Parts: sequence; C-alpha cells; structure tokens
Amino acid sequence: MVSTERVLAFAAMSLLVIVIPGPSVLFVIGRALAHGRRTALATVLGNLIGSYVLVIAVAWGLGALVETSAAVFMGVKLAGAAYLVYLGVQAFRHRREMRVADMAAPAGERRGDLRTILDGILVGATNPKGIVFFAAVLPQFVDHTARHVPLQMMVLGLVPVTIGMITDTLWGLGASAARSWFARSDRRLSMVGGAGGFAMIGLGVTVAVTGRAD
Repeated sequence: MVSTERVLAFAAMSLLVIVIPGPSVLFVIGRALAHGRRTALATVLGNLIGSYVLVIAVAWGLGALVETSAAVFMGVKLAGAAYLVYLGVQAFRHRREMRVADMAAPAGERRGDLRTILDGILVGATNPKGIVFFAAVLPQFVDHTARHVPLQMMVLGLVPVTIGMITDTLWGLGASAARSWFARSDRRLSMVGGAGGFAMIGLGVTVAVTGRAD
C-alpha cells in the first residue's frame, strides 16, 4: 500500500527531526533524573502512545484543524506546557524525599507505572514539535492518488514512532545511569532530583514561549 521508497524517504526525514532533542526527549531525561530508569522507560512508552495519537488525529483530519488554527494550536501548546511545569514543581518539591535506600525499592511503589505512562501520553500528544511534524510533513509522503489515505498515514506514522522508541530509550537509560552514580549519596540524589524538576519546569516555559513557524 505504501511504497518502500516513500517509507525510506520518510524514515530519513523523521531521523533528521528526531535526533534534535525536543520536548519529549528532554521530558524523558528530566523524569529519568528525578525518578529513575523504570519511570523513564514508562515515560518513553507514554510518549510513543501520545505521538501515535497525533498520527491518528492527522490521519483523520483533526491535525489540519490544529495546524491551521492558531487558537487551537496555542491552547494545545499551553496545556502541555502547564502540565510540564506542574510535574517539574512536584519533582522539585519532593526532591528531599529521595533516599539511597529508596533506590532498592520497586519503582512502582514510588510512582505508579500507569500514572507515569499517562503523563507521557499527555506530553507526547501536546508536543508542538510533534504536532507540526505530523501535520505538515507526514501528508507529503502519502500517495493521495491511491486509496486509503488515512491508513497510509497511520502506517507511515509507525516509522517515526519506532525511531523515537529507540532514541528516547537510549536517552532515558543514559540519564538513569548518571542518576545511579548520584544515588551513592542522599544529598547528591536530592540535588539530581531537583535538577530533573528544574529541567521539566524550564522545558515547560520554553514550550509556552516558543512560537510556531507559519
């Protein structure tokens, strides 16, 4: 249904966009520093689901509304930015509750996996970079003369999602490894938890003030 040439071309374009760290990558890093590897990986999963929600929205026409309406785009962007700031504030507020002994406890007891995945879905689905990419770039690689255009978009959308899964996982594991070194000291662990919170707050502010390219 989708030619190999189109898939490869879209994969190359996706890779160029994804290798530049955006809100999703920075969010994964912030969560890894604040909460550890398991939370980082659950966040990656949530981000991927949220990104594919954007693919579905674009495939069935909703993406065009978000892209063409400045008001809708601004609303989606600010909602995501506000939630990032909220999560960052929470991580910073609870930074002193992080202890070396807690590292041995199952991560699910510190923060539910389902809640973490839902956080990732919200951030992934409101990612301005993802909205613009899927709404403006994805349709260019679809054969509009063929049938089942929405299905073509959904198939092509699996390409950047797969690439993102690999790269985001590597980012999360790398940040988690750095956190493990800090975990040898309660004070250092508290500091890195606070740093992760600040990173998410800064990311939220950046998303809020960044305009879209019209």
